[in-house]
Amino acid sequence: MTDVVDNRAGLRCVPDTTHPGVADARLLPDDEFATAWSGIVLPEGLKERLVRTVVAGAHLRATVPFDSMPLHGVLLLIGSPGVGKTTVARGLADKVARTVTGPVRWLFIEVDPHALASSSLGRSQRSVEQLFGSLLDEQAAAGPVVVLLDEVETLFTDRAGLSMEANPIDVHRAVDAALVGLDRLARRHPNMVILATSNFPAALDSAFASRADWTIEVPLPDRAARWKILEHTIAAVAAAFPGAQRLLDAATLDRAADLAEGLDGRQLRKTVAAACAIRHEAQGDPDRVTPADLFAAVTERPRA
Repeated sequence: MTDVVDNRAGLRCVPDTTHPGVADARLLPDDEFATAWSGIVLPEGLKERLVRTVVAGAHLRATVPFDSMPLHGVLLLIGSPGVGKTTVARGLADKVARTVTGPVRWLFIEVDPHALASSSLGRSQRSVEQLFGSLLDEQAAAGPVVVLLDEVETLFTDRAGLSMEANPIDVHRAVDAALVGLDRLARRHPNMVILATSNFPAALDSAFASRADWTIEVPLPDRAARWKILEHTIAAVAAAFPGAQRLLDAATLDRAADLAEGLDGRQLRKTVAAACAIRHEAQGDPDRVTPADLFAAVTERPRA
């Protein structure tokens, strides 16, 4: 879809999400992303550092020539599954759009690398070339863009570790095409930010890893973060089921946060739901959940 921009009003059209590889597209700022960002619990200062990192890169790329400072505008977020990398990236996109403002609104495009893969020889390469060479290039020419490459190791697979089976030539060519496209976008469009996430950074091609301007690990939540995640989740439950308010007692949260060491944010939130189903006599009623139920659910939760 061709983007139409009115630079006086800052209007732009959102691309068609039926385009191969596009999982989501929306204008920024976005209230949904802002709400998600406010609910993210990270170690103290990490949120602010992430925003400063991307904003500094945006300012530098707008003024310093690429050959003098070869920034690709790529921030790579790594960490275990469940720590919230994708949510962090979406919220960060919103924060950047609210911080680096201009006459045209930012556009957010989320890429699903799995949708670019194909069992047909040569088709993956063509899909990648179409995404980078056509869609993203056109959108960045129309105004600032944040691109989310989730599970980026699917797109930039480590070529050195590939088996010579299952269309290896196509995979090599697709990675090559993605790297060429990334370089071209970096030179042409300093107004493009790419946020990439990976659960398995060791599986990333070294050529992509070297193009990442910054690599930041999103860690498992520490005790303070676990406390806040549990509090946030329980408060949401208690808003609908007032009996769950008893779990918001500070001593209860202290004990649960201690027991939850090693759990990621996703597991912590699911543990609150599991607590509502611990006792037979409670019949799955969240109004009847008790601190003992929460402790039992946390203790039962498997660790990676």
